[in-house]
Amino acid sequence: MSQSTNGKMLKGRDLITVGIFSAIYFVINFIFMLMSGFHPMIWILMPALIALFTGVPFMLMCAKVQKPGAVILMGLITGLLYFVTGQFTVVILATFAVGCILGEIARAVTKYNSYIGNTVAFAMFSIGMTGSPLPIWIMRESFLAQITQQGMPADYVATLEAVSSPAMLIVMVVAPLVTAVIGAFIAKGMFKKHFTKAGIV
Repeated sequence: MSQSTNGKMLKGRDLITVGIFSAIYFVINFIFMLMSGFHPMIWILMPALIALFTGVPFMLMCAKVQKPGAVILMGLITGLLYFVTGQFTVVILATFAVGCILGEIARAVTKYNSYIGNTVAFAMFSIGMTGSPLPIWIMRESFLAQITQQGMPADYVATLEAVSSPAMLIVMVVAPLVTAVIGAFIAKGMFKKHFTKAGIV
């Protein structure tokens, strides 16, 4: 497996690597964000769906850049891309900040080259996307009024209000943790079958 030296600052090559995998992560992320317009449940489960399908780029990034700051940088790039596309909110900023910091801690404790440590980091990172649907619960009335004023169809808003129960909030937060583990496991299998043989990791 290709490794960068632990405990040193990110260098130019590392920045490029993180940037490439961040872009891949964002594309997959944005596809599911667009799909969330079809039904409210897709929006609520979006963090879990994203975690399921982005394990490969995240775990590849961890394998290629075994240094502090890589997860935070990936979060910053993702946040910047969301800002450019007009999808950035204060809530996403807060959840991504928490997720990235916890992810960095998990990698640091496990010396950056642990599958379990990187999986935990990915699970924490995936919690960051809960900031997209989270306003449905934490600022319910004003948020529903806001998306209605922005042109969201009335039937969509009504369905969203109906399905966003307290129990669904728990599902929305816990599900990304579960699918992140599954996504990391899929990535591990692909490493062995494809990437290692090709010399990518």
